[in-house]
Amino acid sequence: MKPVHLIPALALALVLAACGGEPDQPAKDAHANDAADHGTEADEHGHEADEVASTVIAAEVAEKSGIKTQPAGPGVIADEHEVQGLLTPVEGRVAQVTARFPGPIRSLRANVGDPVRAGQVLATIESNLSLSTYSVAAPISGVVVERSASVGGLASEGAPLFEIADLSQLWVDLHIFGADAQHIQPGVPVAVTRMSDGETVRTTLERVLPGMATASQSTVARATIDNADNQWRPGTAVKARITVAQEPVDLMVPLTALQSMDGQESVFVREGETYLTRHVELGARDATQVQILSGLSEGEEVVVAESYLIKADIGKEGAAHDH
Repeated sequence: MKPVHLIPALALALVLAACGGEPDQPAKDAHANDAADHGTEADEHGHEADEVASTVIAAEVAEKSGIKTQPAGPGVIADEHEVQGLLTPVEGRVAQVTARFPGPIRSLRANVGDPVRAGQVLATIESNLSLSTYSVAAPISGVVVERSASVGGLASEGAPLFEIADLSQLWVDLHIFGADAQHIQPGVPVAVTRMSDGETVRTTLERVLPGMATASQSTVARATIDNADNQWRPGTAVKARITVAQEPVDLMVPLTALQSMDGQESVFVREGETYLTRHVELGARDATQVQILSGLSEGEEVVVAESYLIKADIGKEGAAHDH
C-alpha cells in the first residue's frame, strides 16, 4: 500500500521543483512590465520619463526659499569681450584757476571735493601792483579736484590756485589687446561695471583711438558715461563687456538655471509642486544666458534662482530610496 501513496507525493514534489516558485512570477512580471511601460512613457512635452529624478516642494516653502522660475523661450546670445579700463575726466571739461596779478593770498573759499558754480568767488588776493584786493572766480561749474594755494602764501601771476573738473560725464578708456581690437568697432553696446561694488551702467562705444597705449601696448577704445550723481570717480578702475555681435536663438535659459546631475548639464522644470530634472544639450552662451539645443521645450517653467536647492533635495530623495 505504501508505493500507492508515495506516487502522488513524489509527483507533487516534482511539480513544485519544476515550477521553482512560478506562482509568484506573474506578479513580478506584471510589476516589471508596468515599470517598463512607465519608464518609456513620454510626457506631454515629448520628453521620455525614464527614471526622471524629481522632488516635491510645497509652494509656500519654495517661495520662502527664494526658488523662482521663468518660462524657457527665445532670446539673443551676445558675443562679448570682457576688458578693463580707467575712468578719466572728459577733455575740455577741466579748468585751471589762476591769479591775474602777483600778491599775497588773503582768503580761500573752496576745498578739494567742493562743488562750485561758474562765477563763484574762490579766493581773494592783494595785488602787489595796486595794493588793492581782487577776487578770483571759478571759470566753469564742477568739482574742485586740486587746490595748490594756502592763505598767506604768495600767488605768482598765472600760477594755478585751483583745478576744477566738470564730472557730470566721464570717459571710460578701455584697453583691448591683440586680435580683439580687430573685432571691436564704434557704435557697439558697452556695459561698464565698477569693481568696488559691482554697479553697472550701459553706454555705447564712441571711438577706437589710433595708435597704441605706450605702457600697456594696448588699443584704447573710449566710451562716455553719465555721472550726474557723482558716484563714479576719475581714476577708478572698471571692467566692461563690449558686445560685438548678437545672435537670436530659439530657446535659452539663464546660466543660473544650470546644474550638473549624473555628470550631465541639467535644468529643473516645475510642474505644479513637482520639480523634474531635464538633461539638456547646450549651445552658445554669453555672460548671463545659454542656448538650449535639446532636452527642453519652449514655455516650460525652469528654475532660475536657487536651483542648487532643488539639486540638494533631489539628492536627499535619491539617498532615501537607496536605503
